[in-house]
Amino acid sequence: MMGLPAFRKPEPRLADERIFLRLPRRGDHEEWARLRGESRDFLEPWEPRWALDELSPAAWRDRLRRYRTEFAEGTAVPFLIFEQEHGRMAGGISLSNIRYGVSQSASIGYWMGARYAGQGMMVAALKLLIPYSFDTLRLHRLEAACIPDNNRSIRVLEKAGFTREGLLHSYLKINSAWQDHYLYALVSDRAGNQN
Repeated sequence: MMGLPAFRKPEPRLADERIFLRLPRRGDHEEWARLRGESRDFLEPWEPRWALDELSPAAWRDRLRRYRTEFAEGTAVPFLIFEQEHGRMAGGISLSNIRYGVSQSASIGYWMGARYAGQGMMVAALKLLIPYSFDTLRLHRLEAACIPDNNRSIRVLEKAGFTREGLLHSYLKINSAWQDHYLYALVSDRAGNQN
């Protein structure tokens, strides 16, 4: 069996007094699988259909390989979210589809364990990710899409300064059905950056 490639670039770690974000590691599987498993009913309405082996060690290894390849290529930065006080995993947030050239943009996706929902941790994670995206990665635009009746996600994005730009019809296949999504965006000059 082939081993997992190491992250070859410096690994970002973003933190405030309450949470920290870091890249996933092989040893995170058990905690990740437990948190995702206990949160399944909470998460499934907003995510692509889970594979039969979604939480298995083999699926985690495949996920890590993809994360490491995308990070090495500069097309994604996956983070897990942890509490500072106890070091417990609370969720995940990622930059994906990172594009440079005339675009300088990326998409944001995130999930939160059910027991941590409504505590402001995702807004805090976004507030760490935004300056990293604009100042360190030198991006100009961040986008996030959410299903129109996902009121929690809408509140998170709006609290973090994102603006709704429109409705994307039949945009993503979520829980086995093509779903409309609101498109939210944040542009660096509106966030106080001049990239």
